Order: sequence, then structure tokens, then C-alpha cells
Amino acid sequence: MNAPEIPTADRPDAPFYQPLGNEQALFEQAWRHGMPVLIKGPTGCGKTRFVQHMAHRLNLPLYTVACHDDLSAADLVGRHLIGAQGTWWQDGPLTRAVREGGICYLDEVVEARQDTAVVLHPLADDRRELFIERTGEALQAPPGFMLVVSYNPGYQNLLKGMKPSTRQRFVAMRFDYPPAAEEERIVANEAQVDAALAAQVVRLGQALRRLEQHDLEEVASTRLLIFTARMIRSGMTPRQACLACLAEPLSDDPQTVAALMDVVDVHFG
Repeated sequence: MNAPEIPTADRPDAPFYQPLGNEQALFEQAWRHGMPVLIKGPTGCGKTRFVQHMAHRLNLPLYTVACHDDLSAADLVGRHLIGAQGTWWQDGPLTRAVREGGICYLDEVVEARQDTAVVLHPLADDRRELFIERTGEALQAPPGFMLVVSYNPGYQNLLKGMKPSTRQRFVAMRFDYPPAAEEERIVANEAQVDAALAAQVVRLGQALRRLEQHDLEEVASTRLLIFTARMIRSGMTPRQACLACLAEPLSDDPQTVAALMDVVDVHFG
């Protein structure tokens, strides 16, 4: 059975996504050839929105899993549950995606427990198979199924890096914050603000990203710029919106927050 034809245009109800390169074509071809995809990039740069957009574009069901320290293979595959009617099996999101021929997206996959690799590896190579030990099933993934994972390389350490044996099973693409012109269009569209305000917010974001002396764990993301613009549109003063949506989320240190607000005052003074 061959994969369905790739649409020639985005569906009108697809979530907004501003292409920055050939990422859409790369994703589509990886899906057509049954290859899993790894997306690397900083927080709030559009990784999840891109996957949502592509799921709509390809007309595929999407199961998104926010990975965390306690996420186990059973959370992905499924487990037996006990209720008044007895015991029954409930599929996890990975199993549902395999059965339906959809996308399973594991966000921040390096946060999950190491035992998840046992179930992911057979799906991420030529076998494209999911073995459910508890039920004895061996599911062959249909052509439409796609495994997509993402992580933020800036957060990686020796204990939570992706093993080379896992990473080399994926087609990889790197995301970053978009150039100013594209980011302005994204902010204007997502926050429903005019081009002038979007440009002002983006210029502020770029200035905050250039701050090196304050040792910020994360820089101002596109997501935070959208939040800021939405708050300003809703009637908050620019300073209030920037404090709540930019300075405070970026740091817990009062002195650093004050320094960030000095930059805000330069742009919105």
C-alpha cells in the first residue's frame, strides 16, 4: 500500500505557519518515504506549531506527547486498566497513532525515561513495527504513520542527551528564531495586531536576545513576543505587557528583570 498523495496546497483550516526554508518539503518527503523526523530548536521557535501545521496539511491525525522525567514506555504504548466491568486494555498515544496511520509527536523527547527507546527504535527503522508486550501484538505501521520527535539542544547535558544510536535513525532539521521580517509577520498574524506594533515588539525581542552579560537561561522566544503583542492589543500598557510576558518569564532575579525592563523602556519609552 502506497502513502496517499501529498496535497499541492495547505488546507484552509491549517494552523498558521510561516515557512522559513524547505522544511515543509523535507517533512513531506520524509513522510512519503516512511522516515521519522527529529526537530531541534530553542523554546518557543515554532517546532510544535510546525508539526500541527503539517498534520493538517497532510490530513493526518496528530497525537502530541509532552515528555517528562516520569514518562515511560507504558505511557506511550498503553496499559491494562481495572474498573467495575473488569480489566481492559487501553492504547497509549503511540499505539493509537500506529493503528490510525497518524503522526505521533514526542515533544522534548530527551526528557522521557530511557526505556522509551526500546519501543521507538523498531518504529524508527525499516521495521516500522510496534511490539506490545502486554498483549502480544506486533503492529506493522501503515504508510501514513510518522514518528516525530523534538528537543532543545540548549538544555542537553550528559545525562539527558539523545544517544547517537537513536539520533541516527531520524531525518533531522534545525529550527531557530526567524529573521526579523518573517517574525514580524508571525507576530502580526498570531496576535492580530498591526504591522507597526509587531515590528516594535520584534525589535525589542531582538534587543533582548543580544543581551549577553545577564546569563539568561533562555532568550526571548517568538511565543513570548506573541503573548506581549496580544496583551498590548487587549489594552495593557506596553510596559505592563513586557514585564508580564517578557521580563518576568525570562528571569527570577530582580536585578536582571530590572535590566530587561531598561531595554523595554528604550523601545517603548
